[in-house]
Order: sequence, then structure tokens, then C-alpha cells
Amino acid sequence: MKRAFDFTAAALGLIVLALPLAGLWLLVRLTSPGPGLYWSQRVGRGSALFAMPKFRTMRIDTPEVATHLLENPDRWLTPLGPLMRKLSLDELPQLWSVLVGQMSLVGPRPALFNQDDLIAARKAAGVDVLRPGVTGWAQINGRDELAIPDKVALDAEYLARRSFLFDLEIMVSTVVPVLTARGVTR
Repeated sequence: MKRAFDFTAAALGLIVLALPLAGLWLLVRLTSPGPGLYWSQRVGRGSALFAMPKFRTMRIDTPEVATHLLENPDRWLTPLGPLMRKLSLDELPQLWSVLVGQMSLVGPRPALFNQDDLIAARKAAGVDVLRPGVTGWAQINGRDELAIPDKVALDAEYLARRSFLFDLEIMVSTVVPVLTARGVTR
């Protein structure tokens, strides 16, 4: 049921948002050199790598590490980057990853390929059996503010509690943190 819901919601979302997505892509292209989309190497279910699309919010010469590991991360942002990140608009292309089955609407946020500590902790907690999500239990309980052990503990709690109703609760609860940018440091 979860996969059918994910597929249907992602397909409808991509259809309904087609024009706004095209507009955001064009704005990214017009305000900074480089492609409108950035395909980030992420860790998915079973620790398999996949390419996850995001609207590009960082300059094309930015080192490929988690933003919090950059020295002075703000200097790497594109002109639209801060606003797109604050409102999570950069995440909308991930509906494609949901549509093709690499991600789910709800699950642990996908780790970057080089976040070895997070990948190992999730594997040890058994969380790597889940498809990564566009939003998740950890996302609505701290986002960027969470230390890795806390994030993994919330991911493990999601694994233990997962259900369709819990997913719906998480999706509804995602709205407030996104609209208020609660828990976003960059």
C-alpha cells in the first residue's frame, strides 16, 4: 500500500507542480551559472547508491560534502539558494525519485555517499532496510539541528512504528517546519 500511495502521490504532484517546477528550474538557470538540477549521490535502501535530483542551491564549484562541513557555507550559495533551502523548494524534484521507487514520501532522509558515520549508524540500527524519504520522523523533530545519534534513534523509532497512519501524521506535520523553516541552519 505504501508504494502504491507513493507512486500515485508523486505522479500527481509532478503533474500538478509541472509549471512551478519548470519556473523554479528556469530561475535557477537565470540567476547562476550551471544546470538547474543537481544530481546528488545518495545512499538508499540496502545502502545502494542512487542519484537524487534537487534544484541547485550551491555554486557549481562547491565541494561535495554535507553543508555543515563546509567552512563558511553561505559563500557557496547561489542567489536563490537561501530562500529555496529555507522553504525546502530545492527538495521538490525528489518526487521523481519517489515515482521511480528509489525513495518514499516518508522515511529517513537519504545520506550523502560520503557520510560514513551516518551510514554506519543507520546500518547498525537496521534502518537501511527502509527507502529514504522526502520527509521523515527525524525531519519533523529537528532537521539540521539533530546530532547523528539522535537522528538515527528517531529513524529507528520510525522503523518500529511505521504504518500508513504514522506516515500521514508525518506528512501533515512536515508542513509547519517547512513553512517556518524550523530546524534549518542553512
